[in-house]
Amino acid sequence: MEFTRRYEQLNGRAPSIKLQNSIRVNTAKISANKLIERLSNKGVILEKIPFLNHGYYVKRSKVSVSALPEHLLGYYYIQEAASQIPVELLNITNKDIVLDCCAVSGSKTTQIAEKAKAVIALEPNKNRRIALLNNIERLGLKNIIVCDVDARNFKPEIKFDKILVDAPCSGNYVLGNDWFNKQSIENFNQRAQLQKQILENIFQLLNQGGELIYSTCSLEPEENEMVIDWALHNFNVKIENIKTIGDSGIVNPFGIRLNNEVQKAKRLWPYKTQTQGFFIAKLVKK
Repeated sequence: MEFTRRYEQLNGRAPSIKLQNSIRVNTAKISANKLIERLSNKGVILEKIPFLNHGYYVKRSKVSVSALPEHLLGYYYIQEAASQIPVELLNITNKDIVLDCCAVSGSKTTQIAEKAKAVIALEPNKNRRIALLNNIERLGLKNIIVCDVDARNFKPEIKFDKILVDAPCSGNYVLGNDWFNKQSIENFNQRAQLQKQILENIFQLLNQGGELIYSTCSLEPEENEMVIDWALHNFNVKIENIKTIGDSGIVNPFGIRLNNEVQKAKRLWPYKTQTQGFFIAKLVKK
């Protein structure tokens, strides 16, 4: 597949970029000011990420930040900048019980838990679930319930006002070597079907007026704008404007006309945002 031409058709590009190391302060254990001071004394220089509340770039460090005692103590989570955005857009309060549908190792699960009353995190993969539980323990969070269940099959007796669907996706070229040679349109369409199956079940669990953030680390419209267009046509939901970095969602990918409302989503091209590729949309149940 010729990705150069494909991305040009989307008014984008895919030049090589080097991501800056970034962390998220675990405010459940330490304030940002205290962590900055503590790390500064060890020669670690942090710089606030302007579009995040608790995210910082690691501008200088003599050793890997994963090896510092502060990391082992759970004072911060090593998390890429764009990955921190979706949770911040959920407007979580300490009264919310939040559903995290695709928890994996817990970067966003633990981010939610810092602000929510409780989090229900779904992760059916055993190895990922072990990593998730280890991170929860390291960060000292007590308000997370981990469930061994696929989001497509989750049937709780309650509904939610806040839901995160950070969906399984094909990823993007910044995240791995030789990514372009491993991908195909068939891969994107298969992922899109999985994403739609998750949403089809999860929309039933969202209260009227409730918010759902849908996000991926994919740059492919099949997994992003086209999924949101499908959701708008098939469910009683609307899409809301969100304020963060990135371009508006694409409403005519490869000549296919989508609902104009899809432009309210955000698409993060790595060469523009200096982050990994990302897509984010906020849906509200009518």
